[in-house]
Amino acid sequence: MKMNKILSLAVMAALIPATVALAGPPAPVKHGIESMDYKWNAQEGEKVEALKLKGDAKNGKETYEVCGACHLPSGAGRPDGTFPQLAGQHATVLIKQIADIREGLRDNPTMYPFAKEAMVNPQELADTAAYIQTLCIPTDHGKYEGADAATQIAKGKELYEKQCKECHGMNGEGNKEKFYPVIAGQHYKYLLRQMTEIRDGKRRNANPDMVKIIKPYTNEQLVAISAYQSSMSMPGAMCKDKTGSKKK
Repeated sequence: MKMNKILSLAVMAALIPATVALAGPPAPVKHGIESMDYKWNAQEGEKVEALKLKGDAKNGKETYEVCGACHLPSGAGRPDGTFPQLAGQHATVLIKQIADIREGLRDNPTMYPFAKEAMVNPQELADTAAYIQTLCIPTDHGKYEGADAATQIAKGKELYEKQCKECHGMNGEGNKEKFYPVIAGQHYKYLLRQMTEIRDGKRRNANPDMVKIIKPYTNEQLVAISAYQSSMSMPGAMCKDKTGSKKK
């Protein structure tokens, strides 16, 4: 029964362009950063339940088949920024973001039907995250490609080390205990879009502390920071290159 549902969702994902939201019932909307009662790291709900469970990567591989239609079977995502790279991301972060989408705390109409139907309980959240953890990290991803790339990266490095590294780490490795994502080596366009939405108050499940930090940044500064972050190497087991040797 579960396999039939997964196959049905996978077919739907393959037929619908990546930039078009699926038609269907919208996610329930819960109050996010605009609410005084919002607690970004609340220890409640599916997230906490899933984190207490041991994920089964074998079962998670089956569920991930739906995710792979957009995020690719490799977990590499899309360099154009429509879908983030999942390979190399902390399991805690994956679980939190999927749970937030399922519970209506993060607006993502394209992903909501799949997150809601493919993963029906905390165990399946844990299983899916466990499988993603087995994926090697792709050696290539979307980077800033402007002629001024070196200048932008240098500016971004200065800004990053001034305010971003305290939470996301010197090397962009994040913090799995605090749900801070790995941002090193993420697609440039995805990073830029997410930071812009967080700054502009459009991502309701954003960390309020980050909102305060990022609020004064100009578009140009966000471009520079995103360029730098995407130039960094994501920590973890890299995929083999075309010659069969692993990149260090």
